[in-house]
Amino acid sequence: MANQLAKMIDHTLLKANTTKEQIVQLCEEAKQYGFASVCVNPTWVAAAAELLKGTDVKVCTVIGFPLGANTPETKAFETKDAIANGATEIDMVMNIGALKDGADELVERDIRAVVEAAKGKALVKVIIETCLLTEEEKVRACRLAVQAGADYVKTSTGFSTGGATIEDIALMRQTVGPDMGVKASGGVRDLQGAEAMVKAGATRIGTSSGVAIVQGKTALTDY
Repeated sequence: MANQLAKMIDHTLLKANTTKEQIVQLCEEAKQYGFASVCVNPTWVAAAAELLKGTDVKVCTVIGFPLGANTPETKAFETKDAIANGATEIDMVMNIGALKDGADELVERDIRAVVEAAKGKALVKVIIETCLLTEEEKVRACRLAVQAGADYVKTSTGFSTGGATIEDIALMRQTVGPDMGVKASGGVRDLQGAEAMVKAGATRIGTSSGVAIVQGKTALTDY
């Protein structure tokens, strides 16, 4: 199961104090274990793309991260820039405040701006930050992501008040149906936890604990 899980892991390093040496190590580990992607901040996309050239490992980056409070136009520009630098997967943070205000049109426009900027060039995952939402808001966020044409919904940035839960993954899967991707992110630190997320409906795991997971160990922290 660990080998199968590796293909579902976005090997993640998004801390503000990340160095080039750590990015090199991240990419080497991704190649060694066959992870789906590395997930890095936009400033490291070009370096990661160069380090992973000729491999199956994708380069994923984050947009509007971690608050989601940028304008749709800014997020679209960020997306185009990231793709130009070599990103093929885009994890965008939706406008969380707009969702809580009931401004569904703005939320959908925000997501669609990124989807259109990435069209034909990169997958788009929408981070809905489940720890800040009610159950009704989680459902609404997922439906808006579907309507806007996104490829995945994702639980968390890993930088707010909580991460992925089994209950949220199950709710998200139930809401988006069988065909859309669901990414569990934040707090997945061991093989058992990762397997439980997959069983609940996750098709991708975002974690900085990928090596520990595939080795059957438990990481002390995630993100």
